[in-house]
Amino acid sequence: MLKGPGGLGGLGDMARMMKAAQEMQAKLAEMTARLAAITVEGEAGAGLVRATATARGELKSLTIDPSILRAEDREVVEDLILAAVRDTQARAAERHREEMARITEALGLPAGVRLPF
Repeated sequence: MLKGPGGLGGLGDMARMMKAAQEMQAKLAEMTARLAAITVEGEAGAGLVRATATARGELKSLTIDPSILRAEDREVVEDLILAAVRDTQARAAERHREEMARITEALGLPAGVRLPF
């Protein structure tokens, strides 16, 4: 026996759930694009090496001050590059966490819920 509005029973609830899921999926896609557009910069050696990445962690650029590009300083330069990339990754991860907290709050989800991006 069919119950509820128009004799559809739980189908009305299902339609509302599907619409809510579609809206959430659209918001998640929007946030994924937003995270890809946010850039952070890290550095090492008082700015001699700088790296830029997205809030999703994608390394976008690396800048090295030419004053440190001497063959005898190769190991130091390599260490500075690694340090700058790690600093950038840490900043990107922190920004990602901040944005995810905003997303989950805006969607009415509990704090700490893991979203697929």
